[in-house]
Amino acid sequence: MQAMLLNAFANPGVFTLGNIDKPIPGPGQVLIRNVAAGINPIDWKTATGGGPAALQGDFPIILGWECAGVIEAVGEQVKAYKVGDQVLGFLNFPNPARCLAEYVVADIAQIAPKPEAISFLEAGSVPLAGLTAWQSLALGGHDLAGQRVLILAGAGGVGHLAIQIAKMRGAAHVATTASSKRHALLTDLGADACYDYRDADAMATAGEFDLIIDGMGGDTGVAQLALLKQDGLLVTLPSVTAEQIINAAEAQGKRAQGIRANPNGNQLRALAEAVAQGQIKVLIEQSFTLDQLNAAMDLSRTGHAQGKIVIEVSC
Repeated sequence: MQAMLLNAFANPGVFTLGNIDKPIPGPGQVLIRNVAAGINPIDWKTATGGGPAALQGDFPIILGWECAGVIEAVGEQVKAYKVGDQVLGFLNFPNPARCLAEYVVADIAQIAPKPEAISFLEAGSVPLAGLTAWQSLALGGHDLAGQRVLILAGAGGVGHLAIQIAKMRGAAHVATTASSKRHALLTDLGADACYDYRDADAMATAGEFDLIIDGMGGDTGVAQLALLKQDGLLVTLPSVTAEQIINAAEAQGKRAQGIRANPNGNQLRALAEAVAQGQIKVLIEQSFTLDQLNAAMDLSRTGHAQGKIVIEVSC
């Protein structure tokens, strides 16, 4: 099968198209013919040697942790799925998942049925970003009903889904930050207020929030602690600056924590159904073919993608 192979960590990491053996599903696993695979910042960060790079095994390695496709074979003990079923999955993170290839093996606990009402490109864009948003909004035992929520970087892959999930869960007020040209789009997705985080005067009028989802990290994340209620929670997504933000929060007597999303087939099923029912809209900035992976990574590195970037692996 064809796959995009990384032969060395570098900045930026460079992938080459190559051929490797098709994987074989073991007990409790399925073999998926990959149709679409989402791109996330963790992919290019890992390719530089960061993030979970040490867990990826010997070179050449294949990255990619989310996919959508069609089951081609099932292993022993698999009863819930059969050959021909359409599925999506967030696989094995942070260990190797190898979704940037024509075929991938998945544990059945990490996949969910793909509803007919959503495309493969949408389905391949949902798992990692969607579960990151879903699990971040659930941290701290927050019942979002009646709560005020702030999503930093609302136009990104996680952010645009977090806005919609927060509204779906009954948040009373969902605010977000993005460049002014994206405010109308985010309002259409359900945001009650949009701010440019670089405009200190505008941010000063935002009020206080019960929950802040920080998709930016660093000094920007630290600055928004001023908007967090004393008994609120800030969840920061970028792992590289998580300690900085947690320490800054503690110095103010507030709570902040990082997150690493985990595969969860049941949550993924609920997300996919919400997309199918029109409760969640998936924004796709651009799709690329498998051999265009390096260009897709370049676009992700800019930090300016609106929604998700996705690889169309096969038809």
